[in-house]
Amino acid sequence: MTDALLLVFPGQEALAQALATACGYEWASLQLHWFPDGEVRVTVPANLSGRCVVLLGSLDDPARKTLPLLFAADAARELGACRVGLIAPYLAYLRQDCRFAPGEAISSRTYARILSDSFDFLLTVEPHLHRYRHLDEIYRCEAVALTAAPALADWLRHEVTRPLLVGPDSESEPWTAAVAARLGAPYIVLSKVRQGDRNVSVSLPDVATWRDHTPVLLDDILSTGRTMAAAVARLKQAGLVAPVCVAVHPILAGDALATLEASGAAQVVSSNSIPHPTNRIDLVPLLAEALRGLIGESR
Repeated sequence: MTDALLLVFPGQEALAQALATACGYEWASLQLHWFPDGEVRVTVPANLSGRCVVLLGSLDDPARKTLPLLFAADAARELGACRVGLIAPYLAYLRQDCRFAPGEAISSRTYARILSDSFDFLLTVEPHLHRYRHLDEIYRCEAVALTAAPALADWLRHEVTRPLLVGPDSESEPWTAAVAARLGAPYIVLSKVRQGDRNVSVSLPDVATWRDHTPVLLDDILSTGRTMAAAVARLKQAGLVAPVCVAVHPILAGDALATLEASGAAQVVSSNSIPHPTNRIDLVPLLAEALRGLIGESR
């Protein structure tokens, strides 16, 4: 068996335990100590000679997490790791994929270069790719992007009767269609107009045909919740039952969850890419299979 070690960011121990059990690997917590001046001390296991070390941690708070991540990767190599990989179920800095206004940094390219310099491989789930078709357009290390469609479809098959899948915008159509195809369910896509970070309006096609279905709003990232809340309101105005809101990555910043609940959503559900009380959909089987492939094992 490969001598692999999962090295886990604080807060993702439950995911680490399940993933380590599924793969037959050891795991340990990454030790972080924050000093009053904002600097951080990072401690990894002292003897990593010949081991494949895989850092595990979603990058939902990238300003706070990225430096400790880089320090840990560098320390692992200094202490003898033969390979250093990263599992970031949620991968940050993919929205800024072009210069939208003069002088803006294209942070997706910079972030990809920084991570590529520190890791031999990267494993993530449902990255927010728009102008990039594949991660290897900007990542130089081996970068694997998994789709969450199988996990979403499995949960919906068991939990929602007669689902009508609803994508929040045109960007969401390919993977909304993929989940719908796995379920054999119909789907529609909304049109979205964003006036600002927290001001969104949506329109929807004729839904009279689907009044006997349960609408399921799907999104890759739930951040402020405003787009999904607006969609919930429009679906209810159209005479459909209260929708189920499903997201892969539950950032749910500030009052986002309260906003969704106040909008009349029947349920808010997410995957365990980021620890959150809404976690219901398990990504461990997908991650375990891909990780074993990256490390070079098969079962």
